[in-house]
Amino acid sequence: MSAPATEGAAATALRSVLTRAQQAAERCGRSPEQVRVVAVSKTKTVSLIRQVYDVGHRCFGENYVQEIVEKAPQLPSDIEWHFIGNLQSNKVKSLLAGVPNLDMVESVDDEKIANHLDRMVASLGRKPLKVLVQVNTSGEESKFGVDPSYCVQLVKHVKLGCPNLIFAGLMTIGMLDYSSTPENFETLSNCRTEVCKELGIPEEQCELSMGMSADFEQAIEMGSTNVRIGSTIFGAREYLKKDKSQ
Repeated sequence: MSAPATEGAAATALRSVLTRAQQAAERCGRSPEQVRVVAVSKTKTVSLIRQVYDVGHRCFGENYVQEIVEKAPQLPSDIEWHFIGNLQSNKVKSLLAGVPNLDMVESVDDEKIANHLDRMVASLGRKPLKVLVQVNTSGEESKFGVDPSYCVQLVKHVKLGCPNLIFAGLMTIGMLDYSSTPENFETLSNCRTEVCKELGIPEEQCELSMGMSADFEQAIEMGSTNVRIGSTIFGAREYLKKDKSQ
């Protein structure tokens, strides 16, 4: 009897998150439609995801190729999946072939992975895939992402050298302890300014994916168009498998 209560709580939590995101957007004079909430379902069951889907949400994110490939076929095809974890080259084919409704890869952090994605999209005959360039705004060695100083160069490579990819914007994780969250967000915003100036892209056409459960309202107020919310919606994660090798 406990599962339905948990699933109901997730739907209620989603509605709260959407309201908070809307209010944060309005506080800084932006339209709520300019902010996308990605419900990050890492380690969560298909039935729990379905409960959130059933109240109208359609955008979900996963961190591991194995999980998204297992879950996606069991869920409705109108879900817009975002892959937000570190992606290894040898997992690209599994991801693209296994998730036909993959809407975006948020974690392109070097030319090699961009090239692999580009070639595989063409090989599988998929429509062009939206990608975000991940930037390491905190300077932590444990974090994935391109150095801000290399951001423009990588975006140029994606836009000019990867015809099967659509550059959609920039993403950052920020610091794990959130001790310098505003600085991380400001760094990503500055990267967008440089990218848009260098490549002649209107800033409103370059997304900023920043902000998670603990800081998404602040992220929205600092310009985020895409927030990735996991535990606030679904509850604490349950790591049952020690190593997913991804």
